[in-house]
Amino acid sequence: MVQKLASIAAILFTTLIFLVGNGLLGTLIPVRAHLEGFATVTIGVIGSAYFAGFLIGCFTGPRWLARVGHVRTFSVCAGICAAATLSQSILVNEVSWIFLRGLFGFAAANIYITLESWLNDRAKNETRGVIFSSYLGVNFAGLMIGQLLFATAKPSTFVLFSMACIFYALCLIPVGLTDLKQPVPAPVPKLRPFRLFKISPVGVAGCIAVGLANNAVWTMAPVYAQAEGLSSGGVALFMVAFTLGGMLVQLPVGRLSDHIDRRWVIAGTCALAAVAGVLIGLFGGRGNLHVMLITIGVFGVLMLPLYALSVAHANDRIPRQSFVEASATLLLINSIASVIGPTFAAAVMDRFGAPALFFFTAAVHTMMLVFTLLRLSARGGAQVKEPFAPLPPESTALELDPRQAGPKAEEIV
Repeated sequence: MVQKLASIAAILFTTLIFLVGNGLLGTLIPVRAHLEGFATVTIGVIGSAYFAGFLIGCFTGPRWLARVGHVRTFSVCAGICAAATLSQSILVNEVSWIFLRGLFGFAAANIYITLESWLNDRAKNETRGVIFSSYLGVNFAGLMIGQLLFATAKPSTFVLFSMACIFYALCLIPVGLTDLKQPVPAPVPKLRPFRLFKISPVGVAGCIAVGLANNAVWTMAPVYAQAEGLSSGGVALFMVAFTLGGMLVQLPVGRLSDHIDRRWVIAGTCALAAVAGVLIGLFGGRGNLHVMLITIGVFGVLMLPLYALSVAHANDRIPRQSFVEASATLLLINSIASVIGPTFAAAVMDRFGAPALFFFTAAVHTMMLVFTLLRLSARGGAQVKEPFAPLPPESTALELDPRQAGPKAEEIV
C-alpha cells in the first residue's frame, strides 16, 4: 500500500495544499464580506458566483486537458486561483468579488478535473479503492486545516488572503516537479439529465437538494456563526465541526444503505436534518461555543452524506459502464442548484435573520423527504445494489469511483 501511495504522492500532496487554501478562503470570504458591510443577499450571490464558474469549468476542463495537457492546465488554473484571491484583498467591493469568485470557481473545477483524472489514470481496479480513500481523506484534511488557519489572523486585513494565495502558489510545486506520465485525456461524457431522472428520480432530486441546502450552508454558515457572536477562532471551529461531522458519518451511513433500500436511508437523513435545522433555527447556541460546535457537528452528520447517497442510488439503477456519464450528469444538476441555493438562502436570512438559514435547509430537506416517500410508495427497490462509496465535499467526482471498472492504465508500483 505504501508503494502504491508513494507513486501518487505528488498528486495527493498537491491536492492537500490546494484544499488548505480552499478551506481558508471558503471561511474567510463570507466573514470578510459581512465585516465590510455587504448585504446578506450579496454574500449569497458571491457564493453562487463560485458555483456558476465551477459549472462552466466542468465543461471546459476536459477540452483544456485534450488541448494542452494536465500540467499546463493545472498551472494556468492555479495561477488564476492565486490571482483571483490576491485581487479580492485589493478590490474590496461587491461587483469585483462576484466576478473574482466566479473566476475562481471556474479555475477550481478545472483543477479538480485535472487531479482526479490523473489519479484515475494511475488506478487499476485492484488499487482504485486505496487511491479513492486516500484522496477522500486528503480532501477533508485539507479543508479542516484551512478552516483552522482562519483563526491565525484578523479577517479584516489582507493577511489571510495572502496566506491562501501562498497555498495556491505552493500547490504548483509537486505537480511541476513530478515525473508521472500525463494521461491521455478521456472522452467527454454525454450529459442527459432528463434521461437520468427517468431512471433515478430520487438520485437526481437528492443532488438538487444538496445544491440548494448543503452549498448554502458552506457559503452562509460563517455569517451565521459571526452573527451569533463567535470570534474568529470560534467561527473556524464551527466550520471544522461541520466538516468533521460529515467526514465521520459517511461510511457508517453508507454501509447501512448497502443493506436496506437506500431511499429509506435518504428519507431518514432528510427527516433528521429537517428536524435539526428547525431546532438550530429556533434555539441555536445563543453564543455558547460548545453548544454550537455540538449542534453544527450533528447537523453535518445528518446533512453531508446526502450527495454520496444520491449518487450511489443512481448508480444502483444503471450499468457500471455508465457511472462516469451518470456522475457527470449529477454534477451538472448539483452545480445548477448550487448557483441558486446560496443566493436564495441569503435572501431568506436577510428577511428573517441569520438563523433562517437553517429554516431554509429544513424546508429543502422536508421537500426531499416527501418526494422520496412518494417514490417509495410508487416503485420498488433496485434489483442490484452497488457498494456505497463516500464522496469529497468539493470534487467533480467524475471518475474516481472505486466501484467502476477503471480504464486501462499503468499499474502502480
